[in-house]
Amino acid sequence: MAEFLRRGRRWAAALLACPLLAAAGQAIEHRVRPGDTLEALSSHYLGSARLWRELQRHNRVPDPRRLQPGSVLQIPLELLPRSAAEVVFVHGAGLVTLPGASQPEPALAGQQLPEGTRAQAGPGSFISVRLADGTVVRVQADSDVLLEQLRRRGRAGDAQSLLGLQRGAVEPSVAPAAGSGRTLEIRTPTATTAVRGTRFVLSLAPDGRTLAAVTEGSVAVASRTAADAPALLSGGQGLAVSAAGRLAAPRPLLPAPDLEALPAVFSDADFLSLRLTPVAEAAAYQVQLASDPQFHAVVHSSTSASAELRLPAPEDGQWYLSVRALDAEGLPGQVAQRAITVKAHPLPPLYQSGTDGQALPLGEALLRCTAVEGAARYRLQVASSADFAQPLLDEIRVGECALDARLLAPGRYHWRAASIRMLPDGSADQGPFGPVQPFAVAARPPTPTSETIGRAPGGTGLQLSWPGGAPGQRYRLQLAAEAGFAEPLVDEELGEPAWVAPALAPGLYYVRIQTLDPSGLRSRFSTARRFRVAASVQDGSGQPVTASDGRPLSAP
Repeated sequence: MAEFLRRGRRWAAALLACPLLAAAGQAIEHRVRPGDTLEALSSHYLGSARLWRELQRHNRVPDPRRLQPGSVLQIPLELLPRSAAEVVFVHGAGLVTLPGASQPEPALAGQQLPEGTRAQAGPGSFISVRLADGTVVRVQADSDVLLEQLRRRGRAGDAQSLLGLQRGAVEPSVAPAAGSGRTLEIRTPTATTAVRGTRFVLSLAPDGRTLAAVTEGSVAVASRTAADAPALLSGGQGLAVSAAGRLAAPRPLLPAPDLEALPAVFSDADFLSLRLTPVAEAAAYQVQLASDPQFHAVVHSSTSASAELRLPAPEDGQWYLSVRALDAEGLPGQVAQRAITVKAHPLPPLYQSGTDGQALPLGEALLRCTAVEGAARYRLQVASSADFAQPLLDEIRVGECALDARLLAPGRYHWRAASIRMLPDGSADQGPFGPVQPFAVAARPPTPTSETIGRAPGGTGLQLSWPGGAPGQRYRLQLAAEAGFAEPLVDEELGEPAWVAPALAPGLYYVRIQTLDPSGLRSRFSTARRFRVAASVQDGSGQPVTASDGRPLSAP
């Protein structure tokens, strides 16, 4: 073990001694081997044999045809060919300031970034940059990075890259290459890291500390302001560098959270709710969402002190989750990743009858739900058990979201509904089922005699309900006479997932709902549902005529 540590320190010291990290020399040292010539070295390092005279002049070589084996030649970095980085992904407010420019400009995918470019990702924004050797550097939200040096040694792959992290965090993925002389160095105000094949996170904390956590490979870390010996971090290790530049001892990273219990498919159109098994000694959890398994295209990142995380739901499709536990010092732990599918559209209808155990009259049971804009059909199921292992009814309805259940015997049942839209290619696309609703079928009580029938002062009105969310969530409901909701007739905040409409004039109406989370997150408004209010039948005195059950009769 002691010998391993000694070798690690020697490797770290050698890597950190490269000229990119040594401001005084600003040169690559080459120890002459038998057969070396200045032309060959110029071609190898500088990409052109014609620059051999520059090497001769810099090293004061008296006879370029007689290089002394074992001697050391200096290859000035200023002579190395310049390379460029490429923007491979931008999400949100990503900005770049090109060399010589006075103002930043929006970063664009495919854009070439020369040496000296400053890349800035605003809050909630992300930029991924590919260096000349294929290394991808993910600039995290609210981060500021300077591409200080982008050079190459004259042959593909041997890039010499120096980045300055001025704020926030970066996560590079450096593909290992056997025998390659390429080097990536990232500096913060107090620390320097150098790698040759790894994946790690480097962040600059608000209090000035530098945090380094290695997932794969090895990273050498050195102080820029203190005399501490450099440290070598292997995969699964991390350390903190104080604001004064003092290196803490390397320590194991927290284990990766277990994501196996998460569902493979998420059907909530508002939020992705993640319930994790807590990790021992974790002070917080960081979750990221990306559209690719390499996490080059991150679209969301957030941190929560709780193992129950909630983030805005993305569009339907395949996505990738990345979750880490953070320790008390903010050092990120090992990463857990999982592919998920979001399938929330078309939205399911809202239930209008047969909800919350409601009893429906025997021989008259009709299950109703709202229409959904963009849906052409609806699938409705009835079963005796909530798992719908053996549905009693399973029907596709065109246009109207309703199911005739008059043939059901007295008893307790469950039902659910889903919307179906037609895709441009003519195929049907079914959305998720809405929450299962219990209901019952029972015989009506005896019909009252004509002497006991009174006049109802008004109908019960339209009643809507929908599935409740997490504890503490509220809802915003809008009602309008047109689908654009330019002038809502009702704009109301509700504490419960239910609403009773006021007296409405006959006509067609639209309703939509937004979920308000205690965290301050707001969902997008739901797809509009539409319903029609029919004119009621009135007697000679202007009062509505009611049926035997007390409900007002509607005009045919």
